[in-house]
Amino acid sequence: MKAGELSARDINRLLKRGVAEIIMEEEMGELLRSGRKLRLKEGFDPSFPDIHLGHMVALRKLRQFQELGHQVILIVGDWTAQIGDPSGVSVTRPMLSAEEVKANAETYMKQFFKVVDKEKTEVRWQSEWFGKFTLADVIQLTSKFTVAQMLARDDFSTRYSAGRPIAVTELLYPLLQAYDSVAIQADVEFGGTDQKFNFLVGRELQSMVGQRSQQCFMTPLLVGTDGSQKMSKSLGNYIGVAEPPEEIYGKAMSIRDDLILQYFELVTDVPDEELAEFGRGLADGSAHPMELKKRLARELVTQLHSQKAANEAEAHFTRVVQRKEVPEEIKEYRISLGGSGDFRDILVQTHLAKSRSEANRLIEQGAVSIDGEKVASNVAPVKSGSIIKVGKRRFAKVINTDRIK
Repeated sequence: MKAGELSARDINRLLKRGVAEIIMEEEMGELLRSGRKLRLKEGFDPSFPDIHLGHMVALRKLRQFQELGHQVILIVGDWTAQIGDPSGVSVTRPMLSAEEVKANAETYMKQFFKVVDKEKTEVRWQSEWFGKFTLADVIQLTSKFTVAQMLARDDFSTRYSAGRPIAVTELLYPLLQAYDSVAIQADVEFGGTDQKFNFLVGRELQSMVGQRSQQCFMTPLLVGTDGSQKMSKSLGNYIGVAEPPEEIYGKAMSIRDDLILQYFELVTDVPDEELAEFGRGLADGSAHPMELKKRLARELVTQLHSQKAANEAEAHFTRVVQRKEVPEEIKEYRISLGGSGDFRDILVQTHLAKSRSEANRLIEQGAVSIDGEKVASNVAPVKSGSIIKVGKRRFAKVINTDRIK
C-alpha cells in the first residue's frame, strides 16, 4: 500500500497507536494523505551503543512509515556526542573521542537495523556539515535564540534553579540538533517525549531559514522491568534488542502485570482488537497474566530473532525457571581458583557481574548460588565443575585451570 492510498483507519492507527504527541497532528495527517514521500529524521547520540525496547517504540514507527514508501534518514550525532544531551538525566555527560563515537555508532547501527529496514535508510554523519562550520557560523546560529529560550527547557530550568552547573556547550546541543533538521530538510522528526524541546527548536529554526517546519512525532517512554522508571540501561531495568533469546524471554516474563498491555501496544504488532480482548480478560480474571506474558515474550523474541528461537527460549524458561532445572548447555569458564580467594572476582571473570560492587550487591540480595547453595559472603566454596547461578536465568560453569597440566 502506498501513502496516498491510506484509509482513515490506517492513518488513525499510524498516528494513534504507540504515539504520545504529534506537533502538528492535523498537518501530519495531511502530509500522509498527500502521497508525498516524506523525509523522516531519526538522530542518535552514540554516547551509548546499545538499544533497548524503549528505543524500539520509535524505531517501529519508522519501520511502519518505511513500509509506506517514506525515506528514513539516520543521523549519527558524532558532534553532539562530544557535547552530551542531558535530556531526562539532568547531568553533564562526558565528551567522547572520535574513536569511541565510531565504535559506539557501529554497534548502534547493527542493532538499529534489527528493527528498521537498512536498504531503505540513508545514514548521515553530522560531521558532513559541522566539519565545515567556522566560529562565525556558530555565532550566527546562536544569535537566533536567547538564553531565556534555552532555560525554558525543563531540565535546564531545574538545574539552574537548584544551582547545579550547566555547561555552555550544553546550551548548544538543541541548536545543533535543530540544524541537523535544516541540513537534511526533515519533514518529520521521531523520538521520545523527552526530546520535545529539541524538536520544537528544530521547527523554529527551519521556519527562520525558509524551510517548511518539521512535524514532531513523539512516542511514549516505555516503563522498565522494575515497573516504576523509564527503561534505561543505567538503571538495569532494560530489555536489550541484541540480547540472547533466553534473556529477552526471561526479562519479558518478569514485567509487572499492569504493564502487559502497554508492552503489547508499544512493541508488538498484535491487533488492537486482540489487545482489547486481553484488557477485558485481565479485568474480569478470565485471562491469566502468566499466559499473556508468555505470548508477549514469544512476540518479542520472534521479532528480534526468529520463531524457532522463541520456541527454544520458551522451552528454556519452562525448564530452568518454572521447573527450576539446570540448563542443558551452560557456558564454561576456565579460570584459576588459586588467586585472591575473593568470590566477587570469579563473578566478574565469568561475566555474571560487571564489577566487584555489582557482585557485592548480588550477593547481598541473595541472588547468587553455587551448586544449589545460596552464597552469603565474598568467600565461597567454588571448585572445578561448580555451577554458579545468578538470579533465575544466568548460569556459568567453572573449570579450574590450576588442575590442568
